[in-house]
Order: sequence, then structure tokens, then C-alpha cells
Amino acid sequence: MMRTSLPALLALALGLLSQPVLAERADRDQPVNIEANRVTVDDRNKVHVFEGDVVLTQGTLVIKGAKLVVTQGPDGFQSGVATGSEKRLATFRQKREGSTEYVEGEAERIEYDSRAERARLFNQAHVKSGADEVRGHYIEYDSLSENYLVTNQPGKTETRAAGDGRVRAVIQPKNSGTEKTH
Repeated sequence: MMRTSLPALLALALGLLSQPVLAERADRDQPVNIEANRVTVDDRNKVHVFEGDVVLTQGTLVIKGAKLVVTQGPDGFQSGVATGSEKRLATFRQKREGSTEYVEGEAERIEYDSRAERARLFNQAHVKSGADEVRGHYIEYDSLSENYLVTNQPGKTETRAAGDGRVRAVIQPKNSGTEKTH
């Protein structure tokens, strides 16, 4: 069955912007609850496919999508792919450790590799922490190095792409009083 570290690591990996942002640590010890209209389990290949208004919760972490596919390798590490629908993007939300703020993100597709501890958000990617936010076609976060990359295409360091080819970031001064609480 699914190990509980996948969702907590996903939110931690996706939740870092201009400063280290830590996901609620207590979430790791909470049970994972998944609701969907349908689930298909392939025990032989260690693949779980949840479809239709999928909602995963673990403590303060909430991941929503039209579909969530979790695959476990022979070494026990999981990878997960959450996808949105034509009408809604895949989303996540989790409370930051020691704060009243939440980290929120959305994209057409959110991928997480627990072995590499790397998250990738594809197409219409957006991550927000407090009043800080970043947008681009592609956002990658490496939780081991605590680095992230925002571009208009995965694997590209140039910002030329369709449209104006620019990524967007808003980083608020920490003493501005603009930090939100939820």
C-alpha cells in the first residue's frame, strides 16, 4: 500500500519559494485519506490509479485533481502524478511549519519522485507562499538542495517560449504586513 511520506514530501517539495518554507512536520505522522469516484489497483505492478474528483488529505495537506496515479518501485520509493481536468488544475495546499500561512500550488500536472525528492509542476504552474508567488510554464523543486527552477519549458534555461516567454515572481517585503493568514 502507499507510504505516508509521499504526500508530505510532495507538499514540502512544492512549497519553497524565495525562502525555505517547511511543511507542517506533524503531517508526516498523520494517516493518508484518499477519496475518489473510482480506484484501480494493480498490486503486481504496484500502481494505484484514483479517478474522479480525487481528494488526498494528510493532516493539513490537501491535494486535489481529476486523477492521481501512484507507482511504487521495487525499492519502495513512490512516484506520483496528479492531473487536473479541462475545467480545473491539479492543486495542493499545506500549512507551513510554525506559521499560520499556507503553501498553495496548482498546475495541469504535478509530478513527484520520492527517491530524488524532486517535484515538477507542468503547464500553468503557480506556487504561492504567504504573499509571495511564482508563475511559469514549468516549476521544478529539488528538496535535497532546496533549489527551485522556474522556466517556460522543462530542461530549458532560456526564457523564450510562446507568448512573451517570461516567468513571473512576486516577493513581498517581510515587514510589509501583507502576509496573509488562513
